[in-house]
Amino acid sequence: MKITKGLALAPFALTCLLAMPAPALAQSGTTVLILRELDTDKYDPHRTTARGAAEVLFMAADTMVGLDYDMKTPVPALAKSWTVSPDGLTYTFSLRDDVTFCSGRKMTAKDVVASYERWLNPETKGLERWRAGPVDTITAPDDVTVVYKLKKPYNELLQQMAHYMHSVINIDQVKELGQDYGVKAFDGTGPYCFQSWSPRNEVVLTKHTGYNWGPAIYKDPTPKVDRIVWKIVPEESTRLTALQSGQADLSRYLPQWAVKDLKADKRLFVSKADPFYWTFFLGFKIDKPMLTDVNVRRAINLAINRKALTEAITFGEAVPATGMLATSTPSGKNEAYRYDPAAANKLLDEAGWKKQSDGYRYKDGQKLSLLHYGITGYWKDIMEAVQGDMKKVGVDLRVQLFDSTSAWGKLATQEFDEFSMSFGYMSTGEALNSYFLSNSIPTPNRMNWKDAETDRWLAEGSEALNAKDGDAILSKALTKISDGAAWIPLYHDSLYLVGGPRMKPMRAHGVFGAAAYKGLDIEFK
Repeated sequence: MKITKGLALAPFALTCLLAMPAPALAQSGTTVLILRELDTDKYDPHRTTARGAAEVLFMAADTMVGLDYDMKTPVPALAKSWTVSPDGLTYTFSLRDDVTFCSGRKMTAKDVVASYERWLNPETKGLERWRAGPVDTITAPDDVTVVYKLKKPYNELLQQMAHYMHSVINIDQVKELGQDYGVKAFDGTGPYCFQSWSPRNEVVLTKHTGYNWGPAIYKDPTPKVDRIVWKIVPEESTRLTALQSGQADLSRYLPQWAVKDLKADKRLFVSKADPFYWTFFLGFKIDKPMLTDVNVRRAINLAINRKALTEAITFGEAVPATGMLATSTPSGKNEAYRYDPAAANKLLDEAGWKKQSDGYRYKDGQKLSLLHYGITGYWKDIMEAVQGDMKKVGVDLRVQLFDSTSAWGKLATQEFDEFSMSFGYMSTGEALNSYFLSNSIPTPNRMNWKDAETDRWLAEGSEALNAKDGDAILSKALTKISDGAAWIPLYHDSLYLVGGPRMKPMRAHGVFGAAAYKGLDIEFK
C-alpha cells in the first residue's frame, strides 16, 4: 500500500532532541517545552482552522468570553459581565479597563469592534464567520462597552465567543503587515506574547508582563512561567521518550498505547479532558464523477472496519464511530456506518462497478480510483488501514499526505475526491455549521455539500431559544447528511494532557483540542 507524502517534513530526529543537554531545552527553570506533532500555515485567528494555530492563539490572544471545563458554560474574560435582551438580539458587554496588548498599547472596545469588522469583511476572506452569528451591528459607545446586535437570535453566541476566532487583535499591526500578519508577528492581549515562529520547528512565547485578566475558571489568572516553546516533533516515540526523561514538559500528542504506563508513572501527571468531542473522519467530494451516486459512498462506508482500525490506532482509548458525531442528537439509523463488506460489494455491483481480474472495479472502462488528500503524521497509519479495507471491495485509493504548513492550501482546492480530517466541537450545531453550510465551499465545506434545506435547518436550529427545540431541528439536518453519506466517520477520540517530572498537575481542557487552553495553570513544582 503506497502513500505519497506531498512535502517532506523538516528533519527533527530523535538524536536532535535527546542528544542536546537538558538546559538547552527545558531545564533552565524558566522555559516550558511543549511537544506537538503538527504546525499550521499561519497564526491569524480569522484565516486558519488548524488546531496547531488554536493551541498558540489561545495563549497569545484573548476573547471577550471564556469557556468552563464543561464545554458549555461561558465565563468572564476580557468582558467582566454582559446582559442579553429578552428577544436574544442584543448583547451588551462591559469590558475590563486594564487590558494591554503585548506591544504595550491599551486595549479598548474599539479594538474589539475592529477585530470583528476585519473578520466579517469579505475582503479578509475570513473563515467560519457563522461563529459570529447573524451580525447586525457591533459598536463601542465608550472605551469599556461593546454592544453586539444580531439580526436573528443565535443560541450559541456566548459559547462561540470563547473560540479563538473571536480573538481581539491589534488592527494596526494587521494593516502594517498585510499578508504577513500571523506569519512574521502577532500582537495579542494573551498571557503569553508571540516572540517568534520557525515553521515546522517551533513557536516561542514569552510571559506577558502585568497580565492578570485570564478567564474566571483560573484561580490565579496570571502566567506562572517566563517562556513557552511549542516544539514540533513528528515522531511519537521521540515525544514520549523526551517527556518521560524530563527533557520536555507537556504534551497532548502521546501514543495512546502508552497511556496506561504514563498513568502508572508517579513522576508524571495525566489528565483526561471530559467532556471532549473530537471526531476523525474522511470526507467525500460528493459532486466528483465517481462519487455522485450515494450508494457508492454508502458502499465505501460499509467497507471500513472501524472497530479494528480504532483498536489498532488508539488501543481502546477512542470509540468506533456508529454515527457522524459524538453528541447525543438523533441522526436516524445510520445503517451505512457499520462494517459489512458483503453489503458494500452488493451496492457496488448494483451501481454498475464490476470487479475485474486485477481485483479493482471498473465501469464503462473506467477504474473506480479515488485521489485522497490529507495531512501527514498520525494519518499515515490510519490511511494505510483504510486503503486496505477499500481494496478488499475493489476500490483503488491513491493517498497523498502533505505537511501541515502546505496541506491547508491543498485541501482548499477541488483537486481531490476524498480527504481526511479530525475536528473538535462543543455541540451538534457547531459541528454541522463548521462543515455543511453552502457558503463555506470550498473550505471548510470540502464535501461541496450544497443544500438549501440543510442551510435552513442549521439557521433555524441556531435561532431556537429553547435548547430542546433547537436540537430537534438540528436532528433533521444531521439525519439528512448522514443518509447522504458525505463522510466516513472513523472514531470519536479522547484527549490526555501529560506533564513531565518538573510540572505541577493541571486539568486538561477540551476546547478545540487545545488541552492547555490559556496556559495559566502551567507551573513548575
